[in-house]
Amino acid sequence: MDVDEIGRGLGAPERIITMIKIALVQQQPTADLTHSVHRGLEALEEAAHAGANLVVYPELAFTPFYPQHRAGSDPHALAEPIPGPTTDIFCEAARRLGVVVVLNLYEREGPNAYDTSPVIDADGTLLGRTRMMHITDYEGYYEQGYYAPGDTGAPVYDTAVGRLGVAICYDRHYPEYLRALALGGADLVVVPQAGAVGEWPEGLFEAELQVASFQHGFFMALANRVGQESVLAFAGSSFVTDPFGQIIAQAPEREEAILYADLDLGRCAEAPARRLFLQHRRPDQYQGGAVRLAEEVAPRF
Repeated sequence: MDVDEIGRGLGAPERIITMIKIALVQQQPTADLTHSVHRGLEALEEAAHAGANLVVYPELAFTPFYPQHRAGSDPHALAEPIPGPTTDIFCEAARRLGVVVVLNLYEREGPNAYDTSPVIDADGTLLGRTRMMHITDYEGYYEQGYYAPGDTGAPVYDTAVGRLGVAICYDRHYPEYLRALALGGADLVVVPQAGAVGEWPEGLFEAELQVASFQHGFFMALANRVGQESVLAFAGSSFVTDPFGQIIAQAPEREEAILYADLDLGRCAEAPARRLFLQHRRPDQYQGGAVRLAEEVAPRF
């Protein structure tokens, strides 16, 4: 697939909203890429046969979580191009099965590498790619040695299942990013995630997305890694929230699973964020994505 084909679907006219079934693949990869991709395809087949028309995978879906270790001398050698072999395989599978697919891969382009989610439409078209914008760096998540900051902004894709945005892992912590997806018309935001056991206080993992869904008026679906790796134990517990801030489905902790949820995207129009919060915004008072500081106050961050 030619790189020039990437990007169809951004900023397209609003489409008719329908009921959809989403599947979140909570599956542990191995160091054997071929085996992990094969298992990912098996999960895609299973989800499609169960009636899913959107299938979402976790962060670095088919490889070990590289950033749990400090980067070596050439970490980019672990990355792959997009379009490339993995996206070609899943584009063909998406076309054959008639499902929308969101992956997450370690992408290499030129001298840089990125944490990237390709978005594939139900006809097999690679609509585009979202690169993680905010890059963290702390024990177990030495990501700045692997990833350049994403340069794709916060695109919203017009897909066969509706208006779809992607917030990769760390980007979900930034209200500026999620607000951009809301203003772009996203009805559903998917979150490819690598969340470890005990990473956050109990309940906060879910509560953060519950509040974000409520504040922005969209569904959110987080697909998490699962299983013990060399440093980190990934928690699983993938889940879906609705635009009223409620959890409507959640996978088990520390177990492989495919989580299904039926979403009525028409409910977004009824949410308080759509009826009230977004209607009453004050862009004239905003600067740099936040409320403008008083002139005598210097930013601290």
